[in-house]
Amino acid sequence: MRARLEQAGAACQHWGMLQRAAYALVFAAFCAPVSAQEYIAVPDLISDEAFYRLVACAAPPGGDCAKPFIRWPEEVRLSLTVGIVQADAEFPDYKFDLVDAAIDRAIAEINAAGAHLFLERGFPGEGAVDIPIYLVDTPQGGRVTGTGVADLDGAEISIARVVIRSRGGDIHGSAIAISRDIRRREIASVVLEEMVQALGLPTDIASPAYDRSIFSEDRNATVWLRGQDAAALRRHYPRL
Repeated sequence: MRARLEQAGAACQHWGMLQRAAYALVFAAFCAPVSAQEYIAVPDLISDEAFYRLVACAAPPGGDCAKPFIRWPEEVRLSLTVGIVQADAEFPDYKFDLVDAAIDRAIAEINAAGAHLFLERGFPGEGAVDIPIYLVDTPQGGRVTGTGVADLDGAEISIARVVIRSRGGDIHGSAIAISRDIRRREIASVVLEEMVQALGLPTDIASPAYDRSIFSEDRNATVWLRGQDAAALRRHYPRL
């Protein structure tokens, strides 16, 4: 897979330059990015309604939204592509392979959740990727460089970071960066979490009661969408 990515990049160098310019334009043209680095603490389990509002619009239980509700537009949500568009040479090969496999598993989990949404793999050279993933040579706690995405470059990264651009209630672009320092055991969970957040559910939840949620602020161990996690995605993209 890494060889395929490198071959596609070499064969389509001009296209890649245009893609990076296009992403920079897209990410600069719309309103301020929605941050997925925030979280809300709760003492115990909360209702399905409260959970959905927390992860979708950063509303504390019983409180008002701190972010707008945002979704991918109907005309694209059944054919969204996600894939690795850049892998820095210093990003470890074995982690590249694990991320690559984790993307496929995450796509399967999201597509099986019952939401009116469908994801598929996208590759450089086959058209623009809706949710591009950048594997960066940035240490934990460092600042991302070299992606060409305005809201990623210069941003601090822990293990991973997602940025979302929207106008009104429509998402017009998302991008994910993953640090070289991500640990092997975290990869599957982090990839799934960042992909779900890129769909418009950007807020984490901090509570021992939600340690098994994909939205957990404190743990990166869950590799499936179940319970309130899957219900929140279905509610965000209801079947017509």
